Amino acid sequence: MEVLRGPEAGLNGKPRNRLNTIRPMVEQTGPESQREVQRLLGRCLLRLQQYERLLKALIARSEISGAVHEIESRLAERAAEVEKLTLGSLMKSLFGEVVVIEGRETDEHAYEPPDPKTVTFAYRHSIQMSEDGFVQTKSALKDLVDLRNDLVHHLIERFDLWSDEGCVAAGHHLQASYTRIDGHFAELRQWATSMDDARAMHASFMQTEVFQDFLVNGIAPDGTIDWPAAGIVSVLREAGGELKQGDWTCLDDAVAWIGERHSEQTPAKYGCKSWPDVLHKSRAFDLVYRPDAAGRKMGWFRERV
Repeated sequence: MEVLRGPEAGLNGKPRNRLNTIRPMVEQTGPESQREVQRLLGRCLLRLQQYERLLKALIARSEISGAVHEIESRLAERAAEVEKLTLGSLMKSLFGEVVVIEGRETDEHAYEPPDPKTVTFAYRHSIQMSEDGFVQTKSALKDLVDLRNDLVHHLIERFDLWSDEGCVAAGHHLQASYTRIDGHFAELRQWATSMDDARAMHASFMQTEVFQDFLVNGIAPDGTIDWPAAGIVSVLREAGGELKQGDWTCLDDAVAWIGERHSEQTPAKYGCKSWPDVLHKSRAFDLVYRPDAAGRKMGWFRERV
């Protein structure tokens, strides 16, 4: 490891012509003291780099939305955007997107799909704090950015690294700085762990029948039904498109067609007593009854405009 030269040394180690008095040799520090300062500084900078990498990962994965087939590409795009940010810019994103005051979240990042029929996905993870906690945390992390800038740009200005006394003082400062940096890194790691745990819980839930009913059939966990997104409405539309005569489709024909292709879609699944009950509750179709050749009343339906 290269040892720092004193300010009196010029090119090729020859003394510079300076007006200030050259320090006596007894004040010059040995290589060991400077190497220890370099080691402590390197430890701080490596920890800061670890902090910055973890922060980038946390921000990049804190929110994602888009069409299902775009999720992977959107994650890659977001990671590339975040990778370019400095530590100061990352802090702005952290407190603008991830760390929020309780009760003050907004939907300003909501994703609007270009096609209403496109299956979309949205996920957002936030860390909620009280207003006092938010202010204190933001101030503490601003101090961390200032500490990073001070270590990178001003250490030599603050400490005389060409004297044993200056190296000792710098060493104490670097040890205290590492303690502060490591504390912030431990806090950030807890945030990242909580995010990973939440994401794992969501992934586990997405494998359940309850979620599949919610996603595919529009049946929420509390039993309420989003009729426009309901699976049974979708298959009725599909059957209508295949079997309609003019503008109308025979309900009995549609029920038989659905039974062959989508047997899991039944009125009982949606809390309905019959197929006409589905048509009525969904408010997505018109239903009329017409007599057939034998004089029986037959149900006919069409999608409501």
